[in-house]
Amino acid sequence: MAENTADAARVESEGSRAAPPAAGAWRTGIISEMSAEFLGVFIIILLGCGSVALALVGLPGSGRQAPTAAFGPANWLIVAWGWGFAVTFAVYASTGVSGAHLNPAVTLAFAVRRGFAWAKVIPFWIAQVLGGVAGAAVVYAVYTSAISWFDATKHGGQRSNDTFSIFATFPAPYFHGNMWGPVLDQIVGTAFLVGVVMALIDRRNGGPLSNLAPLFIGLVVVGIGMTYGVNAGYAINPARDLGPRLFTFFEGWGDIAFPGNGDGYSGYFWVPIVGPLIGGVVGAFVYDIFIGQFLRARTGRGPDDDPRPEPGPGQIES
Repeated sequence: MAENTADAARVESEGSRAAPPAAGAWRTGIISEMSAEFLGVFIIILLGCGSVALALVGLPGSGRQAPTAAFGPANWLIVAWGWGFAVTFAVYASTGVSGAHLNPAVTLAFAVRRGFAWAKVIPFWIAQVLGGVAGAAVVYAVYTSAISWFDATKHGGQRSNDTFSIFATFPAPYFHGNMWGPVLDQIVGTAFLVGVVMALIDRRNGGPLSNLAPLFIGLVVVGIGMTYGVNAGYAINPARDLGPRLFTFFEGWGDIAFPGNGDGYSGYFWVPIVGPLIGGVVGAFVYDIFIGQFLRARTGRGPDDDPRPEPGPGQIES
């Protein structure tokens, strides 16, 4: 009898460990995924915008670089690598819970082409944008003295496009206010990002092994920054631009942030939202047309035919 009682107690104990209590069910649902998306975008902005702040106002104002030195190619390398490392670390931090979309364009592309639940799209977008707002607030808190020094020195104390560029994007002057050039830039950049991400995680393809996919996703961002970054600031992520743009609007940048007015252009805010959303879907279709359908023919299955759940951008295919 004692043995039976002990066995029953052991089984009950093991069962309670296997099934978490109902009170903790929220930790495995949409709230947990939104939390991961929030933190991931927060990290992207913290390090990405932080790298721009370092290059633009931090180094000149700190005495570690000549105050009159121009923002040049070396500084652009800081920015490109800063964003790349930001994405890498953000994907590593959040992938186990949400799959590390960290980008509304990625979320939309996965809903259109990879069976991601449409009911989760809006919650993911909200979490991503809020992460961008929070990340921008921390960057501003850390660099507020340098930002104030720069605007006082260069712009008579007024908020400027220069310091706004720490947080969000605007078009290069050679577009002369034409929005379609920046829109095309954002479509192409985001399509490349999403298409290569799908290649890196496709379990039918030859992506990186072990847990190296996040590193290579970060390198994709570095590559985009070094090739197409100057046209429109390579937002390639609506949350990366909209979150900090919301913060700067309320922090005093006014119509530079919304509706996005500057020298020779106006109403720009929608470009880094619409362009990437289109580009993400385009990239998913391009990958499936040029690669995915042929992998299906060679392996006899598509990305939705595997019984395992489709992983997110940072999760490992095996």
